[in-house]
Amino acid sequence: MSDKQTDVEPIGGDARLSSLDARLDAARQREKGRNPTSEREKSDANYRVGNRVLAELIGGLAGGAFFGWVIDQFAGTRPWGLLVMLFVGIGVAFRNIIRISNGRS
Repeated sequence: MSDKQTDVEPIGGDARLSSLDARLDAARQREKGRNPTSEREKSDANYRVGNRVLAELIGGLAGGAFFGWVIDQFAGTRPWGLLVMLFVGIGVAFRNIIRISNGRS
């Protein structure tokens, strides 16, 4: 058996395939006009920014509370380490939210 296939001819242009391509292009154009993607992309971007702001706020509070609790456990300064670090976490969260709102992320 030979590795070369000399019996195979390349497939020429088929009228059915070109007709199908034309109909698919027309359908894509109609769908593009019916569903503008810019509005959807804009709302998706706003949704992502909102989720990021929420994550920064929750993360700042939870991180500050956790680190304050750890400091209180090791230093015996209950509840001052928790309170101080909770306020530091709030400050960091607000700073990050302001950076996001200014677009500097």
